[in-house]
Amino acid sequence: MLDSMRETLLQEAEAVQRLSRRLGTDYENAAELILGCEGRVVACGIGKAGDIAKKFSSTLSSTGTPSFFLHPADAVHGDLGMLRPEDVVVLLSNSGETEEVLRLFAPLRQIGVKTILITGKPDSTAAGHSDLTLDIAVDTEACPHNLAPTTSTTVMLALTDALAISVMRARQFSKDDYALVHPSGSLGRRLLMRVRDAMRQGDDLPLVRADTPFLDILAAITRAGAGAACVVDEEGKLLGLVADGDVRRRLVEAKEGALDNVAEDLMTPNPATIEADALAVECLEAFETSPKKIGEMPVLENECVVGLVMLKDLIRLGL
Repeated sequence: MLDSMRETLLQEAEAVQRLSRRLGTDYENAAELILGCEGRVVACGIGKAGDIAKKFSSTLSSTGTPSFFLHPADAVHGDLGMLRPEDVVVLLSNSGETEEVLRLFAPLRQIGVKTILITGKPDSTAAGHSDLTLDIAVDTEACPHNLAPTTSTTVMLALTDALAISVMRARQFSKDDYALVHPSGSLGRRLLMRVRDAMRQGDDLPLVRADTPFLDILAAITRAGAGAACVVDEEGKLLGLVADGDVRRRLVEAKEGALDNVAEDLMTPNPATIEADALAVECLEAFETSPKKIGEMPVLENECVVGLVMLKDLIRLGL
């Protein structure tokens, strides 16, 4: 069975390599047509080709080219109304004789869209109707009976990826652009989320003065559910940081005498800080590279404390 798997992988890989060697003007023209599309790139197919068309559309949309999938059967029952003359329609049909695809060409011509056909039969009926035809013919399927679409669908999928990525590069579509359309993804969070989006503030931000008594500091930290309290002056500028661990250690070491301490006695002056507009991932890196093991960092804006960012919160956010 392993030998069979290796044989299939090698056969499909070789078919993709053969296609890469025969790319020519038509493939470049197709990429240019997609790049210059002033409307949407509409991917259309049925069956396995339809599944690949959906993936192609999704890849285009996430890499800077507005796109949607159109099912051929739905198209002739009203969904052709979604098309505009400035759109480009990419039709996928390995045989080039798919009935549902063939009956689209007449209305597509009337609407005025440009069409690109991806097919394994460049002399098919569909190829004769399309503005551009991209040949993805393979010698044989990986299926031992040469029946189940395997090698042909792999090559079809690979070509749509190649088209999408070539257009993406031509657009100079950046990581920041990618993050904008993937705000909930891990990359989007890494490139878009600022410290102000992750910091604790308001009632969740424990602020104390230099003369705040021991028990009041402990109460402020507990009330906020934080791991430290920021010691600030009358203007809100940072004087130091009192970590929950500092309070507990002093209580153990000094016992009854600990209750006489105030924030100034307990705080760490000049703690590590971060600006509110810094990227949250930069803050995470600052935590990781800090010489001292810390779990909290005051957040500053115009030299005043506006929040407290905690390492565990950043980790919880999936950064």
